[in-house]
Amino acid sequence: MKNKHIVLVILFTFLIVSCARKGRPDGGPKDEDAPIMMTAKPPNETIHFDENKIRIYFDEYIVLKDLTKQLVVSPPLKNPPIITPQGTPSKYINIEILDTLKTNTTYTFNFGNAVQDNNENNKLESFKYVFSTGNYIDSLTVKGNVSEMFKRDKVKEIGVLLYRLDSTYNDSIIYKQKPNYVTSTLDSTNFEFTNLSAGKYLMLALKESSNNFMFNPKTDKIGFLADTISLPKDSLVLNPIRIFKEIQPYKFKRGKEIVKGKIQFGFEGKQTDMKVNLLSNVPESFKSFTQFEKEKDTLNYWYTPIEQDSLNFTVSNESFLDTITVRLRKKKIDSLSVSSSISRTLHLNDTLFLESNNPIVSIDKTKFSLVDKDTVDVDFELKKQEINKLAVLFKKTPKMNYKFNVYPKGLIDLYETTNDTLKYNFKTLTVEDYGSIVLDVKKETTHPVIVQLLVKDKVVKTKYISASEKVEFNLLEPKEYTVRAIIDENNNHVWDTGNFLLRKQPEHVVYFEEPFKLRANWIQNETFVIK
Repeated sequence: MKNKHIVLVILFTFLIVSCARKGRPDGGPKDEDAPIMMTAKPPNETIHFDENKIRIYFDEYIVLKDLTKQLVVSPPLKNPPIITPQGTPSKYINIEILDTLKTNTTYTFNFGNAVQDNNENNKLESFKYVFSTGNYIDSLTVKGNVSEMFKRDKVKEIGVLLYRLDSTYNDSIIYKQKPNYVTSTLDSTNFEFTNLSAGKYLMLALKESSNNFMFNPKTDKIGFLADTISLPKDSLVLNPIRIFKEIQPYKFKRGKEIVKGKIQFGFEGKQTDMKVNLLSNVPESFKSFTQFEKEKDTLNYWYTPIEQDSLNFTVSNESFLDTITVRLRKKKIDSLSVSSSISRTLHLNDTLFLESNNPIVSIDKTKFSLVDKDTVDVDFELKKQEINKLAVLFKKTPKMNYKFNVYPKGLIDLYETTNDTLKYNFKTLTVEDYGSIVLDVKKETTHPVIVQLLVKDKVVKTKYISASEKVEFNLLEPKEYTVRAIIDENNNHVWDTGNFLLRKQPEHVVYFEEPFKLRANWIQNETFVIK
Protein backbone atom coordinates (compact mmCIF):
# COMPACT_ATOMS: atom_id res chain seq x y z
CA MET A 1 0.00 0.00 0.00
CA LYS A 2 2.86 2.30 0.85
CA ASN A 3 4.52 1.65 -2.53
CA LYS A 4 1.24 2.46 -4.28
CA HIS A 5 1.11 5.87 -2.56
CA ILE A 6 4.69 6.61 -3.66
CA VAL A 7 3.86 5.81 -7.30
CA LEU A 8 0.78 8.10 -7.17
CA VAL A 9 2.88 10.97 -5.72
CA ILE A 10 5.47 10.60 -8.48
CA LEU A 11 2.80 10.58 -11.20
CA PHE A 12 1.07 13.63 -9.69
CA THR A 13 4.38 15.52 -9.51
CA PHE A 14 5.16 14.67 -13.15
CA LEU A 15 1.77 16.00 -14.27
CA ILE A 16 2.27 19.27 -12.36
CA VAL A 17 5.74 19.80 -13.83
CA SER A 18 4.48 19.01 -17.34
CA CYS A 19 1.60 21.46 -17.01
CA ALA A 20 3.94 24.15 -15.67
CA ARG A 21 6.28 24.02 -18.65
CA LYS A 22 6.22 27.16 -20.80
CA GLY A 23 7.18 27.87 -24.41
CA ARG A 24 6.26 26.75 -27.86
CA PRO A 25 5.63 22.97 -28.19
CA ASP A 26 8.27 21.22 -30.27
CA GLY A 27 7.37 21.41 -33.94
CA GLY A 28 4.97 24.36 -33.44
CA PRO A 29 4.95 27.33 -35.82
CA LYS A 30 7.60 29.99 -35.29
CA ASP A 31 6.37 33.40 -34.18
CA GLU A 32 6.96 35.73 -37.15
CA ASP A 33 4.64 38.55 -36.10
CA ALA A 34 6.04 41.91 -35.10
CA PRO A 35 4.86 43.52 -31.84
CA ILE A 36 1.72 45.66 -32.04
CA MET A 37 1.22 48.97 -30.24
CA MET A 38 -1.95 48.59 -28.18
CA THR A 39 -2.36 52.05 -26.68
CA ALA A 40 -0.45 55.07 -25.46
CA LYS A 41 -0.88 57.68 -22.74
CA PRO A 42 -1.31 60.34 -24.08
CA PRO A 43 -2.69 58.68 -27.25
CA ASN A 44 -0.72 58.71 -30.51
CA GLU A 45 -1.40 61.87 -32.60
CA THR A 46 -2.58 63.84 -29.58
CA ILE A 47 -3.09 67.56 -30.22
CA HIS A 48 -2.62 70.36 -27.66
CA PHE A 49 0.05 68.13 -26.12
CA ASP A 50 1.33 69.55 -22.81
CA GLU A 51 2.85 66.52 -21.04
CA ASN A 52 6.46 65.59 -20.35
CA LYS A 53 5.92 61.85 -19.86
CA ILE A 54 4.62 59.26 -22.33
CA ARG A 55 3.95 55.54 -21.92
CA ILE A 56 3.41 53.30 -24.96
CA TYR A 57 1.95 49.78 -24.48
CA PHE A 58 2.49 46.71 -26.70
CA ASP A 59 0.75 43.35 -27.05
CA GLU A 60 3.85 41.37 -26.00
CA TYR A 61 7.20 41.75 -24.31
CA ILE A 62 9.55 43.90 -26.38
CA VAL A 63 13.21 44.97 -26.20
CA LEU A 64 14.93 48.04 -27.64
CA LYS A 65 17.93 47.36 -29.93
CA ASP A 66 20.45 50.01 -31.04
CA LEU A 67 18.19 52.76 -29.76
CA THR A 68 20.87 55.47 -29.92
CA LYS A 69 21.33 54.82 -33.66
CA GLN A 70 17.70 54.15 -34.52
CA LEU A 71 15.77 56.83 -32.61
CA VAL A 72 15.30 60.13 -34.46
CA VAL A 73 13.26 62.91 -32.87
CA SER A 74 12.03 65.58 -35.25
CA PRO A 75 12.26 68.51 -34.72
CA PRO A 76 15.44 67.71 -32.74
CA LEU A 77 15.39 68.28 -29.00
CA LYS A 78 18.15 70.16 -27.22
CA ASN A 79 18.41 67.41 -24.59
CA PRO A 80 17.86 63.77 -25.57
CA PRO A 81 14.70 62.25 -24.08
CA ILE A 82 15.05 59.54 -21.44
CA ILE A 83 13.74 56.22 -22.81
CA THR A 84 13.13 53.33 -20.38
CA PRO A 85 13.39 50.46 -19.83
CA GLN A 86 16.47 49.54 -21.84
CA GLY A 87 18.25 46.20 -21.59
CA THR A 88 15.26 44.37 -20.07
CA PRO A 89 12.05 43.04 -21.67
CA SER A 90 8.92 45.05 -21.04
CA LYS A 91 5.39 45.47 -22.41
CA TYR A 92 5.73 49.26 -22.48
CA ILE A 93 8.12 52.12 -23.27
CA ASN A 94 8.45 55.21 -21.10
CA ILE A 95 9.50 58.51 -22.71
CA GLU A 96 10.50 61.43 -20.50
CA ILE A 97 10.89 64.77 -22.31
CA LEU A 98 13.44 67.11 -20.72
CA ASP A 99 12.99 70.10 -23.08
CA THR A 100 10.41 72.83 -23.23
CA LEU A 101 8.48 72.04 -26.40
CA LYS A 102 7.84 74.59 -29.14
CA THR A 103 4.32 75.87 -29.58
CA ASN A 104 2.17 74.86 -32.56
CA THR A 105 4.66 72.18 -33.57
CA THR A 106 4.23 68.55 -34.60
CA TYR A 107 6.82 66.22 -33.03
CA THR A 108 7.74 62.77 -34.34
CA PHE A 109 9.56 60.12 -32.30
CA ASN A 110 10.75 57.71 -34.98
CA PHE A 111 12.12 54.53 -33.39
CA GLY A 112 13.25 53.07 -36.73
CA ASN A 113 13.56 49.30 -36.21
CA ALA A 114 14.57 49.52 -32.54
CA VAL A 115 11.35 47.94 -31.18
CA GLN A 116 11.60 44.12 -31.40
CA ASP A 117 9.78 41.26 -29.71
CA ASN A 118 11.70 39.54 -26.93
CA ASN A 119 11.61 35.95 -28.23
CA GLU A 120 12.19 36.00 -32.01
CA ASN A 121 13.50 39.57 -32.52
CA ASN A 122 10.72 40.39 -34.98
CA LYS A 123 11.02 44.11 -35.75
CA LEU A 124 8.26 46.67 -35.58
CA GLU A 125 9.57 48.55 -38.59
CA SER A 126 9.55 52.36 -38.76
CA PHE A 127 7.56 52.68 -35.54
CA LYS A 128 6.57 56.28 -34.79
CA TYR A 129 4.85 58.16 -32.01
CA VAL A 130 3.49 61.57 -33.06
CA PHE A 131 1.93 64.49 -31.20
CA SER A 132 1.34 68.21 -31.70
CA THR A 133 1.52 71.13 -29.31
CA GLY A 134 -0.90 72.95 -31.63
CA ASN A 135 -4.45 72.21 -32.72
CA TYR A 136 -3.60 69.91 -35.67
CA ILE A 137 -1.07 67.30 -36.80
CA ASP A 138 1.15 68.36 -39.72
CA SER A 139 0.89 65.77 -42.48
CA LEU A 140 3.13 66.77 -45.41
CA THR A 141 5.83 64.36 -46.60
CA VAL A 142 8.95 64.37 -48.79
CA LYS A 143 11.04 61.41 -50.00
CA GLY A 144 14.43 60.98 -51.66
CA ASN A 145 17.75 59.18 -51.47
CA VAL A 146 21.38 59.86 -50.61
CA SER A 147 24.54 58.60 -52.30
CA GLU A 148 28.29 59.00 -51.99
CA MET A 149 29.66 61.33 -54.66
CA PHE A 150 33.17 59.95 -55.15
CA LYS A 151 32.79 56.33 -54.04
CA ARG A 152 30.29 53.72 -55.08
CA ASP A 153 29.69 52.44 -51.54
CA LYS A 154 26.11 52.52 -50.30
CA VAL A 155 25.86 55.10 -47.56
CA LYS A 156 23.92 54.21 -44.42
CA GLU A 157 22.89 56.03 -41.27
CA ILE A 158 22.97 59.44 -42.93
CA GLY A 159 21.11 62.29 -41.28
CA VAL A 160 18.90 64.31 -43.63
CA LEU A 161 18.06 67.81 -42.41
CA LEU A 162 15.51 70.48 -43.29
CA TYR A 163 16.05 74.15 -42.41
CA ARG A 164 13.12 76.50 -42.78
CA LEU A 165 13.97 79.45 -45.02
CA ASP A 166 12.49 82.29 -42.99
CA SER A 167 13.72 85.58 -41.57
CA THR A 168 15.96 83.81 -39.01
CA TYR A 169 17.84 81.73 -41.59
CA ASN A 170 21.43 82.40 -42.66
CA ASP A 171 24.09 80.08 -44.07
CA SER A 172 26.00 79.81 -40.78
CA ILE A 173 22.99 78.26 -39.06
CA ILE A 174 23.99 74.76 -40.16
CA TYR A 175 27.17 75.02 -38.04
CA LYS A 176 25.46 76.36 -34.90
CA GLN A 177 21.83 75.24 -34.66
CA LYS A 178 19.85 72.08 -35.08
CA PRO A 179 17.49 71.91 -38.07
CA ASN A 180 13.72 72.27 -38.05
CA TYR A 181 13.29 68.64 -39.12
CA VAL A 182 15.53 65.61 -39.30
CA THR A 183 15.27 62.03 -40.52
CA SER A 184 17.74 59.23 -41.24
CA THR A 185 18.53 56.76 -44.02
CA LEU A 186 19.25 54.05 -41.38
CA ASP A 187 19.82 50.75 -43.23
CA SER A 188 19.22 52.00 -46.78
CA THR A 189 20.01 54.96 -49.00
CA ASN A 190 16.40 56.18 -48.95
CA PHE A 191 14.86 58.70 -46.59
CA GLU A 192 11.38 59.97 -45.84
CA PHE A 193 10.16 62.98 -43.90
CA THR A 194 6.65 62.85 -42.46
CA ASN A 195 4.47 65.25 -40.48
CA LEU A 196 6.00 68.36 -42.04
CA SER A 197 4.45 71.80 -42.17
CA ALA A 198 4.14 73.88 -45.34
CA GLY A 199 6.98 76.22 -46.24
CA LYS A 200 10.29 76.58 -48.05
CA TYR A 201 13.32 74.61 -46.85
CA LEU A 202 17.00 73.98 -47.42
CA MET A 203 17.74 70.23 -47.50
CA LEU A 204 21.09 68.81 -46.34
CA ALA A 205 22.53 65.36 -45.77
CA LEU A 206 25.21 64.79 -43.13
CA LYS A 207 27.47 61.84 -42.35
CA GLU A 208 28.40 62.87 -38.82
CA SER A 209 30.90 61.81 -36.20
CA SER A 210 29.00 63.40 -33.28
CA ASN A 211 25.30 62.90 -34.21
CA ASN A 212 24.33 66.39 -33.05
CA PHE A 213 22.76 67.43 -36.39
CA MET A 214 25.19 70.33 -36.85
CA PHE A 215 27.84 70.44 -39.56
CA ASN A 216 31.48 70.10 -38.49
CA PRO A 217 33.48 70.45 -41.73
CA LYS A 218 36.62 68.96 -40.15
CA THR A 219 35.00 65.58 -39.49
CA ASP A 220 31.68 65.37 -41.36
CA LYS A 221 30.61 64.77 -44.94
CA ILE A 222 27.88 66.97 -46.35
CA GLY A 223 25.53 67.03 -49.32
CA PHE A 224 22.92 69.61 -50.27
CA LEU A 225 20.21 70.27 -52.81
CA ALA A 226 20.90 73.31 -54.95
CA ASP A 227 17.18 74.03 -55.25
CA THR A 228 14.84 75.01 -52.44
CA ILE A 229 12.30 72.45 -51.23
CA SER A 230 8.81 73.96 -51.33
CA LEU A 231 6.04 72.12 -49.48
CA PRO A 232 3.45 70.90 -50.30
CA LYS A 233 4.68 71.14 -53.92
CA ASP A 234 7.89 69.06 -53.67
CA SER A 235 6.92 65.71 -52.18
CA LEU A 236 9.63 63.78 -54.06
CA VAL A 237 13.32 64.65 -54.53
CA LEU A 238 14.17 63.24 -57.96
CA ASN A 239 17.95 63.75 -57.89
CA PRO A 240 19.96 62.05 -55.12
CA ILE A 241 21.73 64.16 -52.54
CA ARG A 242 25.42 63.36 -53.02
CA ILE A 243 27.61 63.67 -49.94
CA PHE A 244 31.27 64.72 -50.03
CA LYS A 245 34.09 65.88 -47.75
CA GLU A 246 35.04 69.53 -47.98
CA ILE A 247 38.69 70.55 -48.17
CA GLN A 248 39.53 72.62 -45.12
CA PRO A 249 41.26 75.99 -45.25
CA TYR A 250 45.02 75.76 -44.83
CA LYS A 251 46.21 75.92 -41.24
CA PHE A 252 49.77 75.40 -40.07
CA LYS A 253 50.08 73.26 -36.94
CA ARG A 254 53.71 72.89 -35.88
CA GLY A 255 57.23 71.78 -36.75
CA LYS A 256 58.75 68.91 -34.82
CA GLU A 257 62.07 67.04 -34.98
CA ILE A 258 61.29 63.32 -35.54
CA VAL A 259 64.82 61.91 -35.66
CA LYS A 260 68.18 63.60 -35.98
CA GLY A 261 68.27 65.27 -39.38
CA LYS A 262 64.50 65.13 -40.04
CA ILE A 263 61.74 67.61 -39.18
CA GLN A 264 58.05 67.20 -39.91
CA PHE A 265 55.89 70.27 -40.51
CA GLY A 266 52.24 69.43 -39.85
CA PHE A 267 49.29 71.32 -41.31
CA GLU A 268 45.57 71.05 -41.95
CA GLY A 269 43.69 71.52 -45.19
CA LYS A 270 45.00 72.15 -48.69
CA GLN A 271 48.79 72.14 -49.10
CA THR A 272 48.80 74.57 -52.05
CA ASP A 273 52.18 76.38 -52.33
CA MET A 274 53.24 75.55 -48.77
CA LYS A 275 56.93 76.36 -48.39
CA VAL A 276 59.49 76.31 -45.59
CA ASN A 277 62.56 78.54 -45.73
CA LEU A 278 65.53 78.24 -43.40
CA LEU A 279 66.52 81.45 -41.59
CA SER A 280 69.33 80.12 -39.39
CA ASN A 281 72.97 80.41 -40.38
CA VAL A 282 74.35 77.02 -41.41
CA PRO A 283 77.64 75.73 -42.89
CA GLU A 284 78.18 75.87 -46.66
CA SER A 285 78.07 72.05 -46.79
CA PHE A 286 74.50 72.07 -45.41
CA LYS A 287 71.97 70.29 -47.60
CA SER A 288 68.21 69.95 -47.24
CA PHE A 289 65.32 68.22 -49.03
CA THR A 290 61.56 68.62 -48.69
CA GLN A 291 58.73 66.35 -49.76
CA PHE A 292 55.08 66.01 -48.82
CA GLU A 293 54.24 62.69 -47.19
CA LYS A 294 51.72 60.69 -49.18
CA GLU A 295 48.13 60.79 -47.89
CA LYS A 296 49.17 62.76 -44.79
CA ASP A 297 49.03 66.43 -43.89
CA THR A 298 52.79 66.53 -43.39
CA LEU A 299 55.79 68.12 -45.10
CA ASN A 300 59.03 66.23 -44.44
CA TYR A 301 62.22 68.27 -44.17
CA TRP A 302 65.49 66.32 -44.24
CA TYR A 303 68.76 68.14 -43.60
CA THR A 304 72.42 67.57 -42.94
CA PRO A 305 72.77 67.10 -39.16
CA ILE A 306 74.44 70.03 -37.46
CA GLU A 307 75.42 70.75 -33.88
CA GLN A 308 72.87 73.42 -33.03
CA ASP A 309 70.16 73.67 -30.40
CA SER A 310 67.49 74.86 -32.83
CA LEU A 311 66.67 75.99 -36.36
CA ASN A 312 64.51 78.95 -37.37
CA PHE A 313 62.17 78.83 -40.37
CA THR A 314 59.51 80.79 -42.14
CA VAL A 315 56.45 78.74 -43.12
CA SER A 316 54.24 80.20 -45.83
CA ASN A 317 51.56 79.53 -48.40
CA GLU A 318 49.19 81.74 -50.46
CA SER A 319 47.74 83.55 -47.43
CA PHE A 320 49.91 82.57 -44.47
CA LEU A 321 53.36 83.53 -43.21
CA ASP A 322 54.85 82.69 -39.84
CA THR A 323 58.25 82.33 -38.22
CA ILE A 324 58.90 79.27 -36.07
CA THR A 325 61.71 77.72 -34.08
CA VAL A 326 62.26 73.97 -34.00
CA ARG A 327 64.25 72.56 -31.08
CA LEU A 328 66.89 69.97 -31.99
CA ARG A 329 67.29 67.31 -29.30
CA LYS A 330 67.34 63.93 -31.07
CA LYS A 331 70.58 61.96 -31.00
CA LYS A 332 69.87 59.10 -33.43
CA ILE A 333 69.79 59.16 -37.22
CA ASP A 334 67.47 56.84 -39.16
CA SER A 335 69.56 54.12 -40.79
CA LEU A 336 68.86 53.66 -44.49
CA SER A 337 66.12 51.14 -45.32
CA VAL A 338 65.02 50.24 -48.85
CA SER A 339 61.85 48.49 -50.02
CA SER A 340 60.75 47.14 -53.38
CA SER A 341 57.43 47.70 -55.18
CA ILE A 342 57.13 44.01 -56.11
CA SER A 343 57.10 40.67 -54.32
CA ARG A 344 57.45 37.58 -56.55
CA THR A 345 55.92 38.82 -59.79
CA LEU A 346 56.69 41.87 -61.92
CA HIS A 347 53.73 42.39 -64.20
CA LEU A 348 54.44 43.25 -67.81
CA ASN A 349 52.94 46.73 -67.55
CA ASP A 350 54.50 47.54 -64.16
CA THR A 351 57.80 49.16 -63.17
CA LEU A 352 60.25 47.97 -60.55
CA PHE A 353 60.67 50.74 -57.98
CA LEU A 354 63.02 51.01 -55.00
CA GLU A 355 61.91 53.36 -52.25
CA SER A 356 63.94 54.50 -49.24
CA ASN A 357 63.12 56.24 -45.98
CA ASN A 358 65.84 58.87 -46.48
CA PRO A 359 66.77 61.08 -49.46
CA ILE A 360 69.18 59.39 -51.87
CA VAL A 361 72.09 61.67 -52.84
CA SER A 362 74.34 59.19 -54.62
CA ILE A 363 73.71 56.18 -56.91
CA ASP A 364 76.48 53.86 -58.12
CA LYS A 365 75.12 51.81 -61.02
CA THR A 366 78.15 49.51 -60.94
CA LYS A 367 76.77 48.15 -57.64
CA PHE A 368 73.54 47.05 -59.35
CA SER A 369 73.06 43.73 -61.13
CA LEU A 370 70.15 42.36 -63.16
CA VAL A 371 70.33 38.91 -64.76
CA ASP A 372 67.77 36.57 -66.29
CA LYS A 373 67.26 32.84 -65.58
CA ASP A 374 70.28 31.99 -67.73
CA THR A 375 72.42 34.44 -65.70
CA VAL A 376 72.69 36.65 -68.76
CA ASP A 377 73.07 40.34 -67.93
CA VAL A 378 70.01 42.42 -68.74
CA ASP A 379 70.44 46.04 -69.79
CA PHE A 380 68.68 48.44 -67.43
CA GLU A 381 68.46 52.11 -66.64
CA LEU A 382 68.14 53.81 -63.24
CA LYS A 383 65.95 56.88 -63.11
CA LYS A 384 65.26 58.90 -59.99
CA GLN A 385 61.50 59.57 -59.61
CA GLU A 386 61.53 61.39 -56.28
CA ILE A 387 64.17 62.23 -53.69
CA ASN A 388 63.73 58.75 -52.20
CA LYS A 389 62.31 56.74 -55.10
CA LEU A 390 64.25 55.03 -57.89
CA ALA A 391 62.84 53.38 -61.04
CA VAL A 392 64.63 50.36 -62.55
CA LEU A 393 63.73 50.38 -66.25
CA PHE A 394 64.37 47.44 -68.58
CA LYS A 395 62.70 45.53 -71.41
CA LYS A 396 60.70 42.73 -69.80
CA THR A 397 60.57 39.32 -71.44
CA PRO A 398 57.37 37.34 -70.82
CA LYS A 399 57.65 34.16 -68.75
CA MET A 400 61.14 34.93 -67.46
CA ASN A 401 62.85 34.65 -64.07
CA TYR A 402 65.08 37.50 -62.95
CA LYS A 403 67.57 38.20 -60.17
CA PHE A 404 68.15 41.80 -59.18
CA ASN A 405 70.82 42.71 -56.61
CA VAL A 406 72.02 45.96 -55.10
CA TYR A 407 75.37 45.65 -53.36
CA PRO A 408 76.68 47.84 -50.50
CA LYS A 409 77.29 51.48 -51.42
CA GLY A 410 74.95 51.23 -54.40
CA LEU A 411 72.79 53.83 -52.66
CA ILE A 412 74.07 56.53 -50.31
CA ASP A 413 71.67 58.79 -48.44
CA LEU A 414 71.87 62.32 -47.09
CA TYR A 415 73.44 61.07 -43.85
CA GLU A 416 76.15 59.15 -45.75
CA THR A 417 74.74 55.80 -44.72
CA THR A 418 74.47 53.07 -47.32
CA ASN A 419 72.42 50.00 -48.05
CA ASP A 420 73.17 46.42 -47.09
CA THR A 421 73.10 43.85 -49.89
CA LEU A 422 69.60 43.78 -51.40
CA LYS A 423 68.41 40.70 -53.29
CA TYR A 424 65.18 40.43 -55.27
CA ASN A 425 64.06 37.34 -57.18
CA PHE A 426 60.99 37.75 -59.36
CA LYS A 427 59.35 36.49 -62.53
CA THR A 428 57.19 37.74 -65.36
CA LEU A 429 54.09 36.03 -66.78
CA THR A 430 52.94 35.38 -70.33
CA VAL A 431 50.74 37.78 -72.25
CA GLU A 432 48.02 35.12 -72.15
CA ASP A 433 47.95 35.38 -68.34
CA TYR A 434 46.37 38.82 -68.64
CA GLY A 435 43.12 40.27 -69.91
CA SER A 436 41.98 43.55 -71.43
CA ILE A 437 39.05 45.93 -70.96
CA VAL A 438 38.06 47.97 -73.99
CA LEU A 439 35.55 50.78 -73.43
CA ASP A 440 33.73 52.51 -76.24
CA VAL A 441 33.29 55.82 -74.40
CA LYS A 442 30.35 57.92 -75.60
CA LYS A 443 31.00 61.36 -74.12
CA GLU A 444 27.79 63.40 -73.98
CA THR A 445 29.20 66.16 -71.78
CA THR A 446 31.06 69.23 -73.04
CA HIS A 447 33.76 68.85 -70.38
CA PRO A 448 36.85 66.61 -70.52
CA VAL A 449 36.56 63.27 -68.73
CA ILE A 450 38.96 61.33 -66.50
CA VAL A 451 38.36 57.59 -66.94
CA GLN A 452 39.71 55.54 -64.06
CA LEU A 453 40.10 51.79 -63.60
CA LEU A 454 39.92 50.68 -59.95
CA VAL A 455 40.55 47.60 -57.82
CA LYS A 456 38.88 47.90 -54.41
CA ASP A 457 38.74 51.71 -54.60
CA LYS A 458 42.42 51.95 -55.58
CA VAL A 459 43.10 53.59 -58.94
CA VAL A 460 45.31 51.33 -61.10
CA LYS A 461 44.93 52.99 -64.53
CA THR A 462 43.82 56.43 -65.75
CA LYS A 463 42.98 57.84 -69.20
CA TYR A 464 42.12 61.48 -69.93
CA ILE A 465 39.83 62.12 -72.90
CA SER A 466 38.33 65.23 -74.46
CA ALA A 467 36.13 63.48 -77.05
CA SER A 468 34.35 60.17 -77.53
CA GLU A 469 36.85 57.40 -78.23
CA LYS A 470 37.82 53.83 -77.45
CA VAL A 471 39.77 53.49 -74.21
CA GLU A 472 41.86 50.34 -73.79
CA PHE A 473 43.26 48.96 -70.54
CA ASN A 474 45.61 46.13 -71.48
CA LEU A 475 47.74 43.54 -69.65
CA LEU A 476 45.41 43.48 -66.65
CA GLU A 477 45.57 40.84 -63.94
CA PRO A 478 42.50 38.58 -63.75
CA LYS A 479 40.61 40.46 -61.02
CA GLU A 480 37.39 42.33 -60.41
CA TYR A 481 37.60 45.91 -61.65
CA THR A 482 35.30 48.90 -61.49
CA VAL A 483 35.34 51.86 -63.86
CA ARG A 484 34.39 55.43 -63.11
CA ALA A 485 34.44 58.68 -65.04
CA ILE A 486 35.08 62.10 -63.51
CA ILE A 487 33.61 65.03 -65.42
CA ASP A 488 36.50 67.50 -65.17
CA GLU A 489 34.66 70.83 -65.25
CA ASN A 490 37.75 73.00 -64.66
CA ASN A 491 40.13 70.92 -66.78
CA ASN A 492 42.70 70.42 -64.01
CA HIS A 493 42.96 66.61 -64.38
CA VAL A 494 41.82 65.86 -60.82
CA TRP A 495 38.48 65.44 -59.04
CA ASP A 496 37.39 68.59 -57.18
CA THR A 497 35.15 68.36 -54.15
CA GLY A 498 32.36 70.78 -53.26
CA ASN A 499 31.80 73.57 -50.76
CA PHE A 500 28.52 74.40 -49.03
CA LEU A 501 29.09 78.10 -48.36
CA LEU A 502 30.07 78.67 -51.99
CA ARG A 503 27.09 76.52 -53.08
CA LYS A 504 29.58 74.55 -55.16
CA GLN A 505 28.67 70.96 -55.91
CA PRO A 506 31.55 68.49 -56.34
CA GLU A 507 32.48 67.44 -59.85
CA HIS A 508 30.14 64.72 -61.05
CA VAL A 509 31.31 61.10 -60.97
CA VAL A 510 29.70 58.38 -63.10
CA TYR A 511 30.30 54.67 -62.42
CA PHE A 512 29.91 51.94 -65.00
CA GLU A 513 26.88 49.93 -63.92
CA GLU A 514 28.53 46.55 -63.28
CA PRO A 515 32.00 45.48 -62.13
CA PHE A 516 34.28 43.74 -64.63
CA LYS A 517 35.14 40.18 -63.56
CA LEU A 518 38.10 39.83 -65.87
CA ARG A 519 39.55 36.45 -66.86
CA ALA A 520 42.97 35.60 -68.24
CA ASN A 521 43.40 35.74 -72.04
CA TRP A 522 40.10 37.59 -72.35
CA ILE A 523 39.07 40.91 -73.90
CA GLN A 524 35.94 42.50 -72.47
CA ASN A 525 34.27 45.10 -74.69
CA GLU A 526 31.66 47.48 -73.30
CA THR A 527 30.01 50.80 -74.17
CA PHE A 528 30.25 53.52 -71.49
CA VAL A 529 27.89 56.50 -71.88
CA ILE A 530 28.94 59.56 -69.88
CA LYS A 531 26.44 62.39 -69.49
